[in-house]
Amino acid sequence: MIQPYPQQAEASTPNACVWVSASAGSGKTKVLADRVLRLLLRGARPEKILCLTFTRAAAAEMQNRIRRLLGEWAIAGDEELVETVRGLTGEEPGESVLATARRLFADVLEAPGGLKIQTIHAFCESLLGRFPIEAEVVPHFEVMDERSAAEALEAARDEILDLAHRGGDEALASAVRTVTGWVQEDEFATLMAQITGQSGRLRRLLDRHGGRAGAESALREALRVAAEETVEEAIAAACRAAPEDELREAANALADGAKTDLERAGIIRTWLDAAGERQATFDAYAKAFLTSAGGIRARLATKKVCDAMPRVVEILHGEASRVQEAAEKRKAIRTVEATAAILEMATALIDRYEERKHRYALLDYDDLILAARGLVERAAPWVMYKLDGGIDHVLIDEAQDSNADQWAVIRAITEEFFAGEGAGEKARTVFAVGDEKQSIFGFQGAAPDEFARMSAHFERRAREAGMDWLRVPLDVSFRSTESVLRAVDDVFADETAREGVSKAAIRHTPHRAGQGGLVEMWPPVMPPERPDDEPWALPGGTRERSPPTFQLACAIARKIDEWLHTRELLPSADRPIRPGDVMVLVRRRTAFVEELIRELKKRGVPVAGIDRMVLGSQLAVRDLMALAAFALLPQDDLNLAAVLKGPLIGFDENALFDVCHDRESTVWAALRDRPAEEMGLLRDVLRGADRTPPYEFFARVLGPMKGRARILARLGDEANDPIDEFLALALAYERAHTPSLQGFLHWFEGGQAEIKRDLDQAVRDEVRVMTVHGAKGLQAPIVFLADTMQTPQADRGLIWGTEGGEEMVLWPPRAEHRERIANRFEEAAAERRDEEYRRLLYVAMTRAEDRLYVCGYGTRRSPPEGAWRNLVARGLDGAPAFGFRSGEVAGEPGWEGEGRRLSNAQEAPPDRRKTDEVSIAVTETLPGWTDRPAPEEPEPSRPLAPSRPVRREPAVRSPLG
Repeated sequence: MIQPYPQQAEASTPNACVWVSASAGSGKTKVLADRVLRLLLRGARPEKILCLTFTRAAAAEMQNRIRRLLGEWAIAGDEELVETVRGLTGEEPGESVLATARRLFADVLEAPGGLKIQTIHAFCESLLGRFPIEAEVVPHFEVMDERSAAEALEAARDEILDLAHRGGDEALASAVRTVTGWVQEDEFATLMAQITGQSGRLRRLLDRHGGRAGAESALREALRVAAEETVEEAIAAACRAAPEDELREAANALADGAKTDLERAGIIRTWLDAAGERQATFDAYAKAFLTSAGGIRARLATKKVCDAMPRVVEILHGEASRVQEAAEKRKAIRTVEATAAILEMATALIDRYEERKHRYALLDYDDLILAARGLVERAAPWVMYKLDGGIDHVLIDEAQDSNADQWAVIRAITEEFFAGEGAGEKARTVFAVGDEKQSIFGFQGAAPDEFARMSAHFERRAREAGMDWLRVPLDVSFRSTESVLRAVDDVFADETAREGVSKAAIRHTPHRAGQGGLVEMWPPVMPPERPDDEPWALPGGTRERSPPTFQLACAIARKIDEWLHTRELLPSADRPIRPGDVMVLVRRRTAFVEELIRELKKRGVPVAGIDRMVLGSQLAVRDLMALAAFALLPQDDLNLAAVLKGPLIGFDENALFDVCHDRESTVWAALRDRPAEEMGLLRDVLRGADRTPPYEFFARVLGPMKGRARILARLGDEANDPIDEFLALALAYERAHTPSLQGFLHWFEGGQAEIKRDLDQAVRDEVRVMTVHGAKGLQAPIVFLADTMQTPQADRGLIWGTEGGEEMVLWPPRAEHRERIANRFEEAAAERRDEEYRRLLYVAMTRAEDRLYVCGYGTRRSPPEGAWRNLVARGLDGAPAFGFRSGEVAGEPGWEGEGRRLSNAQEAPPDRRKTDEVSIAVTETLPGWTDRPAPEEPEPSRPLAPSRPVRREPAVRSPLG
């Protein structure tokens, strides 16, 4: 067991409440595990320790780490165990402590419910399962996964749109007409996706105001729009209130001025003279006073006019203010009308979604948190007594990613720790570890400000109860080399880059002193200048054969391939670089990702693929879907041709031509003349396809019919992942729907089945290509940051904000309809978005252990000032420059430029195991029986009557049926 660092040892103090502010690579998981171990050594019961983590993977890692350590303690020699416990606790262990240490492995295994290391959602699910009546949920509830929730929301959406179309609900139909009057077809689809994606937040908004009417009333009050006000009436009132005599006097004065004065005078006179058209021409009239952004023009009259008529400025400014107020009122009314329509649609959507969940006794992830919060905040005393008796220590991992509702649950279950006599009876503690600099899950409601607020809350409660309170910073990085950490510190030394990341200066202390490190910032890849069109150029010519994404993908792939072929050494490990050492991080999954994976495969570099996989786009899955479609409709010639060319049959072009050319009927009819051994698979597929459940159908194709072997022979071992996920999806479909092959095909094609792949540590020695969000908690010796020249764009649609202490939502149909509050909400949202963008850069840079390469591709426009590359460039401004040439790319000249390099030489002994071997999970050749269907079970013979009663064990059902 690795000895804890002094800061880590202090953080794991078992008899104190501890709040840990960590940095990347500072050993947060080790501190958590050490604290759990020290609590167990002090006599805490395993079942009374609750550790809440952010992901299931993190919870499983914690469980495995603690059990492995306890297993080692159980069999360790006396001297080894004494040294381990002494290093962990800082105290000399006695015989009783050693006996406890050896017994802990069995205690944890035998503890009722085991050691509770779980996600907050899993904990809330167990809480609701214990007290369903008190939580007002049905006792037999089930939790919906993301796919099921999305399906239910889509069904509810289609239902309300159909109802509005048929005129079954006039208020809903009017709301749909209002919304569709402002947006196009694709914008409407995006807006509906936003409403469904934010249904939980909208539901909480409606609940706070007692329904749609209350929410609309609060909206009108905030924007100061009365229920009877309309756009037409507001403009008409503004036209009636115009000071006509003063405006004519001002127009006469303007007529003697400069050109701009004459134009303004003409606009004012034209509008005043058209008494019956003033309302229709109000926008043209407003341009005389307001800018396109809605502000009052800086100069409404020249000096000559002002000298001739000193009152002209007062008159024009007064009219400008009145016109501006009318324009703002119109924006507010339109925003209220549009937002009210959204609330009407959201209410209908949520009502039908809730009804569907209630009908099938389902809860989604939002329900788990909200129902658990409601339970612990309004629970009967005996419920809190039962909860309080089962938990003595609460540990929160990745605390910066918890939202307000999750913190409310944690606050409620720990409140008794600090209350009255219970606070002093025994040591009951709260421990939290987090890093505000790494809060990047704002789209899930994570609020980094809550981390500091809850720290103050727990510190106050602990000190009031007379308990020990420790606030421990962890700034020693055990992950990265000096060069990487120096680059991170230099980048975020700039106050602009640090805004939203950390209030204080960021300083990392490297533990890996003397280990070789490198940071390189490559020059950006920019598109070439577009040549002028020739007068008689032929159409169809390619002016830009290699876009920047392709050039950068080639450069990165070539660099990795060069390392592998030259067996370049990784100095800190004293071994050649291998594919599993490399991680390529992107902010979004764009075309660059596909091009990079393609280039790596072209060069024979092992690559794990993308961390999120859309199953419908995988070739192996498309081959299986085409085969299933053939089983349902053999007469579909195009689909059957695709099956024949695919790996399951393996026709080449000539064989396919022989079948299809000059045929008299369908392709399937022409195939009947082929040899039986060639058509055996297709005939077997047709046999019983209409009566076979989807999982059984595909399992038979892939197993006994050797479909998997044929697909892997064509597509390689990487096709195993999508095939396995596809089978799991077929099994999940059967559990939730009536099993039928046609139903499964329709269900699969109707939804975008996106699978999150676990690319944790390199079990297989492959290059990993991931988003920064997916790489949170991971690390690699070599990291590339690829798309550093793009910034997040504002989402058009619903705008959330807080007005008067109340959260509210607005939907201005167009940017020109945003009034003051909407503009303030949008500015605040943009600021939060930019802050999280900079925190994402911190996470991305700190994934690197030894080397960090900062790359980027751009467009003809200059990258925004706040783009990652510009932030890194300012941080590395004093680093040495170096010339860079990417080489030849697909026969075209490579891009050249100057980069920056920050490095330190290997001065200390390697700190990793020196080996060329990689532990790779290798699948041995399976026995022959795995490719054969199980034989039919014989009919049981009639047993003889027993002479005495026989105790029968309960039957065990096979998971495969």
